[in-house]
Amino acid sequence: MEKPVYLDYNATTPIDPEVANEMIPYIQTFFGNPSCSYSIGRDNKEAVNRARKQVADLINAKPEEIIFTSGGTESNNHAIQGVSLANKEKGKHIITSSIEHPAVTEVCKHLNSMGYEITWLPVDMKGTVNPEDVENAIRSDTVLITIMQANNEVGTIQPIQEIAAIAKQKKIVFHTDAAQSVGKIKVDVNTLGVDLLSIAGHKLYAPKGIGAIYIKQGTKIENLMYGAGQEKGIRPGTENVPYIVALGKACEIAQRDLEINNAHMYRMRERLISGLRQKLGSIVKLNADLKNCLPNTLSIAFEKVDAHALTSLIGNEVFISTGSACHADSVEISSVLKAMNIDIKIATCTVRISTGKYTTDKEIDMAIGAISDKVLKLTN
Repeated sequence: MEKPVYLDYNATTPIDPEVANEMIPYIQTFFGNPSCSYSIGRDNKEAVNRARKQVADLINAKPEEIIFTSGGTESNNHAIQGVSLANKEKGKHIITSSIEHPAVTEVCKHLNSMGYEITWLPVDMKGTVNPEDVENAIRSDTVLITIMQANNEVGTIQPIQEIAAIAKQKKIVFHTDAAQSVGKIKVDVNTLGVDLLSIAGHKLYAPKGIGAIYIKQGTKIENLMYGAGQEKGIRPGTENVPYIVALGKACEIAQRDLEINNAHMYRMRERLISGLRQKLGSIVKLNADLKNCLPNTLSIAFEKVDAHALTSLIGNEVFISTGSACHADSVEISSVLKAMNIDIKIATCTVRISTGKYTTDKEIDMAIGAISDKVLKLTN
């Protein structure tokens, strides 16, 4: 029996064998504390510094602007809370979008409970934030704008460069959650013009539990943790060397293979949508503009087919995600699809399919066959 086809790379990615090989010596042999002055400590310190440069090179930052964290959620928390707390004397107003990941929205809700005011910007039916809406939302007490670079559910890429230019003109700190975009599309912090950027290792073939935050030199940010002073004192605690090494290697590979992987994921997605349309015709509905979308992401609805029923039927053949949460007595539509004003009948039929660098033609063809077969069964 063929193993199930994995098409949920936006949820997480397998660890790249090159990454695993790179980190193994730091699990088995190089155990020294990077803060120690003797050789096995210095070896690990050098490994951390090498990884810092690898991460920096991927996004065109300076190594000293990279701080290692436990993942994208911590990076987002530190960026949003750290900047807000550091600038509270200026004001307590934050601007974000209505389609952010919970690692952003829940932080903003927490700050709201502490007296901060949050403006939730709308998006259009393709999931795009209008830069004019950002500009119109700015007030004299605005201290932070945080808008994701690419959406995790529908893949829409935001006009970050335009929004960052507005933030810079108004002298407001700008953060972007780039967990889904780093490694899939070119990400250059200088071209984008952002002050802070979050990275999640497990989205680019590194292990879960490691991430990084880019903090532009001169950005005022308050600590959320206090300790012995590692990571410039911003994120103290003995460094997780094996995972830091892994993230560094993953970023090196992502930079080396970016064009190849980008083209491959795009081709796999196009093969998939073409095959599904050929077999299923007009019942296939897209929720995003594929011209302004991550190359691997497909938010797709099969009209009159319950997404949970579909994923249940194909669960042994293809792994994909739904666009809603199913509870005992109700179906809860994702906040992203709600914000995009997607008709509830379409939203309940929506699945997210995301390809990766390991996806093959054979897997795509298997997925087309399995999905089409089950969709036709559910519509007849």
